[in-house]
Amino acid sequence: MISNTAIVDGITMRWEETGEGMPVILIHGIPTSPALWRHVAPQITRGRCLAWEMVGYGASIPEGRDRDISIGRQADYLVSWLKHLGIEQAIFVGHDLGGGVAQIAAVRNPGLCRGLFLTNAIGYDSWPIPSVKAMRMAGPLLRHLPNSAFKQVIRTFLQRGHANSARAEEALEAHWPHYREHDGAAAFVRQANSLNVQDTLAVAGDLPRLGIPARVVWGTADQFQKIEYGERFAQDLSTPLQRIEGGKHFTPEDHPGMIADGINQLVADVTATEIIADTRNDKDVASSL
Repeated sequence: MISNTAIVDGITMRWEETGEGMPVILIHGIPTSPALWRHVAPQITRGRCLAWEMVGYGASIPEGRDRDISIGRQADYLVSWLKHLGIEQAIFVGHDLGGGVAQIAAVRNPGLCRGLFLTNAIGYDSWPIPSVKAMRMAGPLLRHLPNSAFKQVIRTFLQRGHANSARAEEALEAHWPHYREHDGAAAFVRQANSLNVQDTLAVAGDLPRLGIPARVVWGTADQFQKIEYGERFAQDLSTPLQRIEGGKHFTPEDHPGMIADGINQLVADVTATEIIADTRNDKDVASSL
């Protein structure tokens, strides 16, 4: 993937990009970065993948200082970035917090989101999870942890969310350097303090009315985002739930092939929907002549 940056509304925004075709926007969560999709994006054969970095996360941690980095505000940042790139329609793919960003952006901007893919995403009242709440409460002390100690906190968090211990260590090496280089524990505390469940509760009632192709793929053994929430998303989005038996939270890292397959299928669904709509429009024009 190719790394890119652009100044959007005074913010340096970063993303990783590969492929061609319909834009597929990949949105990560906490404590990750666009590298979450490193094994998924190369397997997406049907679209132009853009793995966007949330403001205040990853290499963009410095951009989050003294800015609102709540999930609701991230949706605004995402839309501004898409407008900057001239992208008028896209498929949104979200994991963890990124799933919340995708939902909010889709509800607030009808017509922008052509398809929605959620995997072990936040939503409704499913978050912040207890461990993040505990770290938020301990923020005044946690923010002063030396990097050597805080790295172990992140390692434990990732290990709990991965079904594959080797992938958990790989994930640590992918995501930890951003904390090490930018504020350490203080950056995580800033991220945790920004979380407000009202952001997703405000759009929950609108999900059934989106009326767009959707896919929900969920690790059944996720301790952070329970399978019951995946079932609720599937019902509200009128799509079958694809279960990853024994899968935990970080599905894009543990099960990249299954995630990529689901995204490719969603792109195909969206494309088929557009072809049907174009055909109907052609018939309507012909009948009026």
